[in-house]
Amino acid sequence: MRAAVLKAYGEPLSIEDVPEPTPEPHGVVVETEACGICRSDWHAWQGHGEWADDQVPIGQILGHEPAGTVIATGEQVRGIEQGDRIAVPFNLGRGHCEFCQNGHGNVCENGISLGFEANAPGAFAEQVHVPYADYNAVHLPKNVSSVEMAGLGCRFVTAYHALAHRADLTPGDWVAVHGCGGVGLSAVHVADALGANVVAVDMDDGKLDTARELGADETIQVEPARADAADVPTAIRNLVGGDGAHVSVDALGIAETCRNSIDCLRKRGQHVQLGLTTDEERGEVSLPTDAMTMREITFLGSRGMPQTRYGELLRMLDRDVLSPGKLVTKTVSLEDVPDRLDAMNDFGTSGIEVVEFSR
Repeated sequence: MRAAVLKAYGEPLSIEDVPEPTPEPHGVVVETEACGICRSDWHAWQGHGEWADDQVPIGQILGHEPAGTVIATGEQVRGIEQGDRIAVPFNLGRGHCEFCQNGHGNVCENGISLGFEANAPGAFAEQVHVPYADYNAVHLPKNVSSVEMAGLGCRFVTAYHALAHRADLTPGDWVAVHGCGGVGLSAVHVADALGANVVAVDMDDGKLDTARELGADETIQVEPARADAADVPTAIRNLVGGDGAHVSVDALGIAETCRNSIDCLRKRGQHVQLGLTTDEERGEVSLPTDAMTMREITFLGSRGMPQTRYGELLRMLDRDVLSPGKLVTKTVSLEDVPDRLDAMNDFGTSGIEVVEFSR
């Protein structure tokens, strides 16, 4: 089968023939119909994460946002059959540890990350293996296409988990979203669907236009090259009134957006970190901890979404409360993946791009 393989950090992925997977007793093999292209794939391609013992190994098949049809099942699998249409969370649990048993399989003690670890080859491939499928595989509703589900990917489910489960978000609250790439736009759309008021912040006016279409009530365009560029936290306070935002999301992962996110919060506000850092920050950002203590600011991390909570998100899709397909701006072929990752070097993509294997 064809797959996109990491040969060297920062060098174009190699599209080549590799052996087809066979199912482990607890796993299934999926014929990949669509797979999102995510900034986390870009981080992996660049070789980031060494500082957190999270660097993707050379030789890895990338891709972690697949949807497709089951073509083979292991002998221990009971809830998945050949022909089932499924989606696959990137944060794969085993279903047995205390976190999995308590509904937090996204942080399974022995979990693996699809497309990021040698024992979990990814879905930039015509077929992908899903371990512990009875726990991890998510059945797709008939009215949700594989492209739309791939658009949900890790970005949309991460944004949903962050705002619906991690943050204490109340309808009418103000949510600031710093960075309007895939996960940022997802956060805008989710926050709006949950009844919040949203301020979207980005450098790109086109991305802010999309944010407004997805529910942003206010937008701030950052122009760092200008001497009179907006002070983002002050601009947010001026827009929302009062002491600042109730919840703020760093959807980019650079020091500036993380600090702006915390500084724009009102007392007892909640910062949610979604963006991963680059080799400039190397996983470390300086924060105003004394001010955070005095103002009782909460710092929350959020990673993917528990497998056991996909149902509530899919029900929102079924009722058209959420429409992740609106974020899909382009479908491409597997051969296009190296170029699309390269475009992310200068933030040259908008919305969510998806590999469609029928192309």
